[in-house]
Parts: sequence; structure tokens; C-alpha cells
Amino acid sequence: MPTARHPPSTRRPASRLPDMAEYFDVDHANEIRALGTCFAARTEWPTWLLIATIYGGWFGAMLLVRAGALPFAAAVPVLVVLAAWQMSLQHELLHGHPTRLDWLNRLLAYPPLAIWYPYTCYRDTHLAHHRDDDLTVPGVDPEGNYLPHGRWATLPRWRRALWVLRKTFLGRLVVGPPMSVAATFADALRRIRRGERAALRMWATHGACVAALLAWVQLSVGIAWWAYLLAVSWPALSLAMVRSLLEHRAAVHPKARIAINEAGFAMRLLYLNNNYHLVHHDLPGLPWFQLPAAYRMRRDAYLAKCDGFVIRGGYLELLRRYAWRPTDAPEHPFRHATAALSTGGGRIAVIEGCLQISS
Repeated sequence: MPTARHPPSTRRPASRLPDMAEYFDVDHANEIRALGTCFAARTEWPTWLLIATIYGGWFGAMLLVRAGALPFAAAVPVLVVLAAWQMSLQHELLHGHPTRLDWLNRLLAYPPLAIWYPYTCYRDTHLAHHRDDDLTVPGVDPEGNYLPHGRWATLPRWRRALWVLRKTFLGRLVVGPPMSVAATFADALRRIRRGERAALRMWATHGACVAALLAWVQLSVGIAWWAYLLAVSWPALSLAMVRSLLEHRAAVHPKARIAINEAGFAMRLLYLNNNYHLVHHDLPGLPWFQLPAAYRMRRDAYLAKCDGFVIRGGYLELLRRYAWRPTDAPEHPFRHATAALSTGGGRIAVIEGCLQISS
């Protein structure tokens, strides 16, 4: 889900960022490996079905609008959900599903239904975000949601107001997308000015894809390009950003920074079970459709591991608690926001290349 404020200036290719799994013990490692033997895991048919549903649904809705069988206004809610859903799909694809071929996963992820972000930009920043020791650290975590300690006092009032508003549920829907897009575009401009050819190629390719999509939407379907941006793309980004409202928090222990949101079925499906965020961080290579089972296997252990950072009422609870109230302060609470792995006195071992942490 694109939430990066400032993508890192130095990036490593996705293929060089391994999905390192963390297990509680050897039995847990064996349980997770057993999940990979089932038919769904071997064929990844749920993800293939998801791909067909999202792209088929989006294209089908557009054809119905073009044929006059469906008014654009009636199609908007469907298109918004599908565009937001595609952002969740992109997250799954960058983690190596449904194939082991990076070029094919990239091809499946690249259509810019939500417009604003190049897939490869999201891929690189998100994989960098998976370095758990750096979570929430300003200037280090590319998906961080905090200002560095001391920065708050230097901001003008209007920027403070925007930061506070983005920390609320409803405010995030309104100001979250423009703040995120503006920061991403500013970073892209800085990189291009520095002469980074990779950034120029990425944004040029993305721009060409966006231009082609919007041209088809306007010339073939009859929807004005600006109407698609305002009615579909912007709300889709708002919907996608709800997931990251309280996905991480500042804490001493890296795992206590990662939430578990026990959301209802509809939101779990929209976000492809990434609401079980600690489980995903510990088992980043596990496909989306197996995250609930992995959570149920060791629910109590995960609840203890995140130090009670659990939203039991799902996203409705977040709406009730934080509709207009910020989740926490925009400024990082630690003066020196650095992170060092702490296992809480537990044991560390490596099982066949996988990190095991047990307490």
C-alpha cells in the first residue's frame, strides 16, 4: 500500500531483498511449511482468481459504461473498490506471488488503475520497509508516519494541522492522498534532478502507461480523464490508506511496533489479510490466503509478541476511536529514534536459512 513520505535515496533490487521468515520454534516452522503443501499454495489459484476478478471487473465495468448499460456514477463505487483492491494485489505480487518470475509478477502489477504511483517505486520502498529494526524511524523507514524529534517545532501552523489531520481516520481520507502524492512527486523530482536515470526511466514508463490508460478511458469509454482522477483514483487511494492509519507505532521493541487488526471479512478481503500485519512481517513469503490460518495457529503468541498492539474491533473500532482524534502525536517520541533488535531475552537460531526467534 503506497504510504511512503520519502522513498529512500538508495535502493537495492527487489530480488536482493530476501523474505526472511521468523518462527517461534521448530514446530512452528514445520507448521508453516506444511501450509505450503496444500493445493492452493502449490497452484496459487486464489491469487490467479483475484487477478482475473480485479482486472476483469475493472475492464467489464468500463465496457458497460461505454455501452450505456451502466451510468458512470453507478460504476464509480465498483471502480474505486477495484482500484484500491489492485493496490493490495500489487503488495502480494511484489512479495513473489503468484509466480517466482519477477518479470511476470511485475507485468501483472504494472497497470496503473490507481494512477499515482509506479509499481516499481512502491515495490522498492515497501521491501525496504520490511527491515523491522528500522520501523517508524524517521528518514529510515520509507513508510514511516512520524516526524523526526524536534522537527515539529519548526513547522508552520498549517503544516502541523495537516499532520495532525492525517493521523485521524476521516482526516486521512481527505489529506492523506495529497500529502503522500506530493511527497512522492517531490522525491521523484529530486532524484531526476540528481541525474538518476533509473528514476527517470521508471517515471517515464509510468507516465506513458497512465497517459495510455486515461486516453482509452476518455476516447473509448467516454469518461473524462479528470473525472476518472477525481471520482475513482483519488477515493481509491483514500480507501487504501485506511489500512495504514494505525499499522505501526513507535516502541522500543521492533515487534511491538507492528499491529494486528482483527478486522471483519470484507476489510480482510480488501486488504488481502494484511491487517494481520505482524504475521505478514514475520512471514512475508506466506500468500495472503494463508495468513489467517497462520494467525490462528499461534494467536496468543502473536498477541504477546506485539505487546498488546491489537485492534480487536477492526477498522470500525478505528473509526469510532479516531474519527477526528489523532492516533498519536506526529512527532516521533524518541529523541534518538534508532532501532536495535531486541529479542526480549529469547533464543535466536537459523533453521534452513530462516531466522527463528523464541522466548
